[in-house]
Amino acid sequence: MLKKNQVVIGAVALAFAAAGAWVSVQKSPPSVPAPAAAGNPAAVAPVDELFQQQLKDAKGVQQALAQWKGKALIVNFWAPWCGPCVEEMPELSALQEEIRAKNIQVIGIGIDSPSNIAEFAEKNKIDYPVYVAGLSGTELSRKFGNAQGGLPYTVLLGADGKVVKTYLGRIKFGELRADLARM
Repeated sequence: MLKKNQVVIGAVALAFAAAGAWVSVQKSPPSVPAPAAAGNPAAVAPVDELFQQQLKDAKGVQQALAQWKGKALIVNFWAPWCGPCVEEMPELSALQEEIRAKNIQVIGIGIDSPSNIAEFAEKNKIDYPVYVAGLSGTELSRKFGNAQGGLPYTVLLGADGKVVKTYLGRIKFGELRADLARM
């Protein structure tokens, strides 16, 4: 009887060890290739990957993000279930109105299902384009430096496509306006 219990306990311990190893592998951060400028010609810079995206907007219409190439951008990664994301959206809409004449554009990249983003956009007034990226949006934000995949995550891009600054968490709009004024 004692030997049988030891075998069962050993099998359970082995199963837990295997499950722990599997979880560890799943949680490992994705490898991100070095940018082409760092000597890796096969790598795609995050901004180039952004502009290669073909994403549906909140109405389900496929859009090429390359349409924003050559403009300074505020790229906001968000989700409808993210409280700070939702809180900052009215301010982002107001900011879009302020900066429209300065050739600066706010775009939102939603990390959720198309139906959830469409429902959210229908209920809320958003004065800038919102696109549906699903979980691939998290990976794209990681390539812009969002190692933890936290939301909201905002990237300020110059018209030249270079990252000016990134912001993790709810935007401090005074800081963002100061950064925009320095561009």
